[in-house]
Amino acid sequence: MNSLVPLDLYFDVYINAFLFLVLFTLLHTRVLKLEEPKNINFIKVAGVLLAVFVILYLGQRPISGKYFGDMRTYATYYEDYQLGAPIKGTKDIFFHVYMKTCSYFFSIHMFFTICVMIYTLPLIRISRVLFKEYWYYAFFMFVVSFSFYTYGVNGIRNGAAGSLFLLGVSYKDKKVVMGLCFLLAVSFHKTMFLPMIAYGITNFYNNPKVFLKGWLACIPLSLVLGSVWITLFANLGFGDDDRLAGYLTTQAEEGTFAYTGFRWDFLFHSSFAVFAGWYFIYKKNYQDKFYFQILNTYLICNGFWILVINANYSNRFAYLSWFMMGLVIIYPFLKERFFKTQHFMIGKVVLTYFMFTYCMYYLFYW
Repeated sequence: MNSLVPLDLYFDVYINAFLFLVLFTLLHTRVLKLEEPKNINFIKVAGVLLAVFVILYLGQRPISGKYFGDMRTYATYYEDYQLGAPIKGTKDIFFHVYMKTCSYFFSIHMFFTICVMIYTLPLIRISRVLFKEYWYYAFFMFVVSFSFYTYGVNGIRNGAAGSLFLLGVSYKDKKVVMGLCFLLAVSFHKTMFLPMIAYGITNFYNNPKVFLKGWLACIPLSLVLGSVWITLFANLGFGDDDRLAGYLTTQAEEGTFAYTGFRWDFLFHSSFAVFAGWYFIYKKNYQDKFYFQILNTYLICNGFWILVINANYSNRFAYLSWFMMGLVIIYPFLKERFFKTQHFMIGKVVLTYFMFTYCMYYLFYW
């Protein structure tokens, strides 16, 4: 367990460590070309050190409900399982089976470390599959995302499920393995049905210009008919699970989500990936079927969130698109050369993306 960092400074140490690494990476992108051997050697080492830091720092955190939200609930379940308690509940039962199994072999802190590994390693896998030796930049975009820390220490099941979904996407040419990963993701958290359905749609219709216009249309539709969409989706339910309806209609508990209503700040954040997609498709005429698929999956999921943005727990739905935002933004930069100073542009993109997280914490939440 990490007892060196005070709980009230845990996130401050984390985010400022990333500020240093972001600035150091920016400097590296300024003085070296992307393909230079010195840079390749640097990002190999930096990527491994980054992964180790994230896994140990988040996984070995002290148990706290005050600072890490749902962690206390999971810890209580785990301690009960260690004492021999039977499987609790029937919703997302695989996660409880996973906890029960781990309780026979691992301490509670090792369990949370394994959870962070499940959360982190698939992100490394998809980054390496898609971008080969440049995987560090994609992985870095994942871990500096606005939602990454929260869903590593608080919404643990949701975070792990999102990563398992991306693990499935990394096996895009092996449909059976992809299907098994998707099934595993849904077993961890049933809300993963939404990105699964969205990704499935892109296999039949994959025109990003249509989905970009659809995303834009969701904004006035939400402003004018927000309560209608919330009621409609709550009545439809989500598969055979009532979690969707609960998130849409349940009154938010005090302290769980400080600001409700139409979140223009979150919409602005969501637009980063939308702007990137628009820019490369319309301005650069970028053509990549798989990029269209992940962009369109993002647009469908984020568009759904915009429609229910006024719900008390709409942040739960925002994550169903946000977990793939870093990938949507960085993908074209690592696949094709668009700028004379491409490497430096990547560094500036990482910095800009990270600064939203940094500014939201120090200027808004603080």
